[in-house]
Amino acid sequence: MPRPAITVFTKPWTEDLGAMADKLAALGVDGVELAVRPGYQVVPETVSRDLPRAAARLAESGLTVPSIASGYDEATIAACGEAGVGVIRICAGIDMAKGYLASVDAYRRAFDAALPALEKHGVAIGVQNHHGHNVGSAIGLRHMLEGYDPRQVCAVLDMAHCALDGEPVDMAVDIVKDRMNGLVNFKSAYYHRVTGPEEDEARFRVQWTTHDHGGYSWRALVQELRKIGFEGTFCMPAEYSPPFGVEGKQRMGDAPLPLLRHDLAHLRALIDDIYG
Repeated sequence: MPRPAITVFTKPWTEDLGAMADKLAALGVDGVELAVRPGYQVVPETVSRDLPRAAARLAESGLTVPSIASGYDEATIAACGEAGVGVIRICAGIDMAKGYLASVDAYRRAFDAALPALEKHGVAIGVQNHHGHNVGSAIGLRHMLEGYDPRQVCAVLDMAHCALDGEPVDMAVDIVKDRMNGLVNFKSAYYHRVTGPEEDEARFRVQWTTHDHGGYSWRALVQELRKIGFEGTFCMPAEYSPPFGVEGKQRMGDAPLPLLRHDLAHLRALIDDIYG
């Protein structure tokens, strides 16, 4: 069985594309999940021109682009097809003014409208589960994606968010194993209490951390993926919370690199051990 490739999500890095490409290639990863967002190397307004160029430049550094994080308008889908990008990863936010089920129905209508372009260009929308007001669990993904061909609309399992929701690894993988299309996330988190015992009510925040402090076992996840015959890409979102007392949602720029190297070494060792 082929060994999974390892990619890194480029969200922490907004510098010149070439500098970022060389920096991430030096980590020894196989590729990237490119952020196609305002303020990044490729922006949605010029995706048709710039995504194929970016993919070619990344290839010069030995990096593939199996996925991007972006919207799924027709121009982006076509650009992905031209650039050889297989998956456009999204999260499915829930509008509580509409309610959960109405929000999911709205996504399904949007997916339906995109199906002709997805089929034409050989691209899939990959829906990642995310804690909070989103489709947050494997069972949520299963419900949302039921009836779709994973070659067009698929699940991107993120066990960090499943763990925050309380789903065990083996159950989460079993729930979406036939909804996946070659892309799984590897990151870690736990709920950290931010109030003392003297407070009337406890409050918690999500702490993004390394594999050895998170709420699930990376080894267990790799074992379950190997068991179902998973072939594809393990994407590392490089998401780590700032140190306690420091403002910001996540470490940006070079700040995540020491933690990312730590997790990358562990994931490589797991692949060596479990995939052989």
